[in-house]
Amino acid sequence: MNDVIDKTVFAELQDTAGPEFVQELVGTFLEEAPGLMAELRAARDAAQADSFRRAAHSLKSNSQTFGALRLAEAARSLELAGLSADPEYDRQAIVALQAALDEAATALRELARG
Repeated sequence: MNDVIDKTVFAELQDTAGPEFVQELVGTFLEEAPGLMAELRAARDAAQADSFRRAAHSLKSNSQTFGALRLAEAARSLELAGLSADPEYDRQAIVALQAALDEAATALRELARG
């Protein structure tokens, strides 16, 4: 978990917002993340570049808030690159993003519980 979540960022968020509120934020993020992943996949399938970038941007921004830096970087890469000329390349990147999200979700649940 050490390299999944930057504990300093997470601790600062808890100090600023309070542990109970951060637990709620984590819950909201974990509820919304699957929808953002679905949007990302649908945008790739429909070749909708703006929707693709928006979904990746939202995942990136939310991840950074919690210190999920690996997840944020994977989302940032998709956001900046946009749609590839090779749809399979994007699909593989989305699979990798999903793996990073799964890993971050587990770590965030543990940290939020204290």
